[in-house]
Amino acid sequence: MNNVEKYIRSIPDFPETGVIFRDVTSVLQDADGLHEAIDAMQELIGDTEVDVIAGTESRGFIFGMPIAYNLHRPFVPIRKKGKLPCETISEKYDLEYGTAEIEIHKDAIKPGQKVVLVDDLIATGGTVEAAIKMIERLGGEVVKVVFLIELAGLKGRERLKNYNVESVIRYEGK
Repeated sequence: MNNVEKYIRSIPDFPETGVIFRDVTSVLQDADGLHEAIDAMQELIGDTEVDVIAGTESRGFIFGMPIAYNLHRPFVPIRKKGKLPCETISEKYDLEYGTAEIEIHKDAIKPGQKVVLVDDLIATGGTVEAAIKMIERLGGEVVKVVFLIELAGLKGRERLKNYNVESVIRYEGK
């Protein structure tokens, strides 16, 4: 067992029968768990050359901000549509029952910047794929994508196969 894994609360049959929900709020509520999770995610970045840390709303902010702070790099928030105050670009992506849209400020990423994208969990990979598309449209290069948790059974890593994807904890199921 990964040391951080002991802080993950697993809730059977949520949101539906047969699913085990991996709850990261239990990590956030424990000072040691939060510290270990951030350190473990930052270790996955290693000596990767990075100019910017980006994170998706909202838990990508929680984990990405301290990593950006520790590495003395700027942090770029990727938010749900309508939440950013300046000029943005956006990207739609599919959900299980419908679509969603995220956006980023047009001036958040400069051409040629190397970006590490951070989020709490990868399931199908749709949100992060949309974030990558926006970063690349702005001229950034996604050099690594880091997650705390990976639900391998949902095959999100396959969707991001052209990128360097790392996760601290990997669960084989959904």
